[in-house]
Amino acid sequence: MEPAELSCFPSSCAHSQRLIHMATYCLPVCLLFFRLLSSVKATLQHCTAEHQVNLVDLIRKYNLDDYGYIKMINFIRSTVSIYDYIHFLYAPLPWESEDFLQPVLQDDPLLQTDPEELCGSEGSCLASGADPHNALVHRAQAAEERARSSEEALARAMDDLHKLKVLAQGLVLNAETSRSGTLGGVAELREDEDEAYFSSYGHYSIHEEMLKDKVRTESYRDFMYSNPEVFRDKVVLDVGCGTGILSMFAAQAGAKKVIAVDQSEIIYQAMDIVRSNQLEDKITLIKGRIEDIKLPVEKVDIIISEWMGYFLLFESMLDSVLYARDLYLADGGSVYPDLCNISLAAVGDVQKHQDRIAFWDDVYGFNMACMKKAVVPEAVVEVLKADTLISEPTVIQTIDCNRVCLSELEFSSDFHLKITNTTDCTVSQIYTYWLLFICSLSTCYTKRNNIVMFSTGPQVTKTHWKQTVFLLEKPVSVQAGEELQGKITVRKNKKDPRSLWVTFELRDRKQTYSLQ
Repeated sequence: MEPAELSCFPSSCAHSQRLIHMATYCLPVCLLFFRLLSSVKATLQHCTAEHQVNLVDLIRKYNLDDYGYIKMINFIRSTVSIYDYIHFLYAPLPWESEDFLQPVLQDDPLLQTDPEELCGSEGSCLASGADPHNALVHRAQAAEERARSSEEALARAMDDLHKLKVLAQGLVLNAETSRSGTLGGVAELREDEDEAYFSSYGHYSIHEEMLKDKVRTESYRDFMYSNPEVFRDKVVLDVGCGTGILSMFAAQAGAKKVIAVDQSEIIYQAMDIVRSNQLEDKITLIKGRIEDIKLPVEKVDIIISEWMGYFLLFESMLDSVLYARDLYLADGGSVYPDLCNISLAAVGDVQKHQDRIAFWDDVYGFNMACMKKAVVPEAVVEVLKADTLISEPTVIQTIDCNRVCLSELEFSSDFHLKITNTTDCTVSQIYTYWLLFICSLSTCYTKRNNIVMFSTGPQVTKTHWKQTVFLLEKPVSVQAGEELQGKITVRKNKKDPRSLWVTFELRDRKQTYSLQ
C-alpha cells in the first residue's frame, strides 16, 4: 500500500503495529488521524483546514517552550481524538507529565520542528492570518514572558532552598551543641556570617594574583612533581581549592582521587578548568565550607591547602585545614605544607614614620594628632626596603601542621632583637614575615632535594603576601649591638575570628594592632 492510499483512522483506534508502520515512511502524520502528508507545512494546513486544530495558535495560547511543545504533540497523538479535542483546548494543560516527553511516533517530523521557527515561519503566519511583523513582535513578547516566568520560578526556588538550609542548620546546631563548643571560632560561624570572606575569593583578580606568584605556585608544583612516591595512588583532599591548580598538580603527580572543596563562586570556574584539562575522572569538586559538607570518602591520605595569609595566620584558614585533618585524615596521612614559622625584626625607616605618623602633628598648619589613635593600630601590608632593616630576625612561633592544636594558634612569645646597625638609631617599625616548608617528613632527612621551602621576607623574591608592618607611635632609641627585648601576643578577634589582634610590648610601651 502506498502512503497516499492509507485511509484515516481515529487515533483512539490505533494499534502499535500501525504506528510503527507509518513511522517508517519518515513523513509527517496527521495529529488526529493516521494520514501521511508530504511535509510539516502540509500537516499544519491539513490539521487547520480539516480538524480546526491550529498548532501555531496552541503554541502561542499556552506560551509553550520546546519541552511543552513536545509534550503537547505526544499527548495529542496518544490520547486525543477529534471528538474530545475541544475539551482540552480550554481546560488546564493535561500534558504536564514528563511521560509525554516519550515520542509516540519514532522520528516524528513534528517533534523535530522548532516551535519558535514554526510560529515565525511565513507559511505559519499566513495560515493563522497574522502579519509577519506582528508575528515577530509576538514571539519576542512570548520569549520575554517565558524569561520572566523562569526568573520568578528560580527566585522562588532559591528562596525555598535558603529557608531549607537555615532550617537544617538550626537542627544541626541544636543537636550538636556539645560538639560545637570545641570547634573554634571559624567553624562556629554561620554561612551568612562568613559570606564576606568567601565572596572576596569569588573575584578573579585575586586568583590571578596568586597564580602569577611564582614563588607560591611553583613551590607547590615542584614539591608534588619531585615526590611522586608520596602522591601515587593516594586520595587527596584540597581545602580551599580556588581555581583547582593544586588539585591538578596532585592529579598529575599520580593521585588516584582528588577531592577539591571551596565555598566561593570560583568553584564553578574550577569545574570548567578541570574539564578543559580532561581531569574530571580524577578530580571531584564540591562547593561548600569543609565544616559544613560531607566528603564522599571516609578518610583521605593527604591534605593539601594554600591556607597562608598575611602574618601567616590572618583569615584563619588554617583552622579549616585542622578541622579537615582531625575529621578526615587517615592514620599515617600527611598535611602539606608541613612546617612554618613566623619571624619578626626591627625597621629604622625614619622617613616612613614621618610620612605616616608624625604627619598628623601638622596638617597644613592644623593639629590632627588625634588621628594617630586610628592610624597607628592598623597593621600595614607592604614591601619593605632591605636597607631599612636594623636587626637580626627572630622566630616567635613554629607550627607543625600535622600536630598543632587549634588553641596553639593564639600565643604569646618573648623575643630579643639584636640591633645590627653600627651606630645608634631608632626603631620606627616592627615587621613580620614567615618561612614555610613543604616536605615529606619520611624523606626530608634523607633526600634533601625533596624539601621545598620559601620565605616572604624582604631580602628574597617578593611574594603577594609581602610583609606585615607595625608602626610604633613613638620610635624607640637603641644602641649599636643592643638586644632589644619585647613580647608579642597574638589573639583572634572574638567578634570576627578571621581577623587578629597583635599586641607588642617594648620596654614600658604597649600597643595593640588589628589585622582585618
